[in-house]
Amino acid sequence: MLVKRFEDLLIWQKGQDLAVLVYETYRDNRDWGFRDQICRASVSISNNIAEGFDRGSNTDFLRFLNYSRTSSNEVKSMSYLAYRLDYIDVEKRNEFIRATEELSKMILGLMRTLNNY
Repeated sequence: MLVKRFEDLLIWQKGQDLAVLVYETYRDNRDWGFRDQICRASVSISNNIAEGFDRGSNTDFLRFLNYSRTSSNEVKSMSYLAYRLDYIDVEKRNEFIRATEELSKMILGLMRTLNNY
């Protein structure tokens, strides 16, 4: 099956879910710099998937998928920091870690598939 819309990609949907979770978690955090950075990183995951999808070539899409993957790693790194700063508890940290690792694996899988075409 050929995917015709980025909205049909499970990785885009999961990226959106992660961004919503980040926004909900840090909504009341008063460390504006931290909150802004993790929110921007989380939004970049699905936005880069969407932007790359319509670029017209696998090479361009791969580049944007890589950006998306690195944004996922940024959210992961900041989740460790948030835990150390007592912004989140260990359960929430682990939830973010699992979500970002799952997304990274899925993005990498799509990248491998595109490299074979």
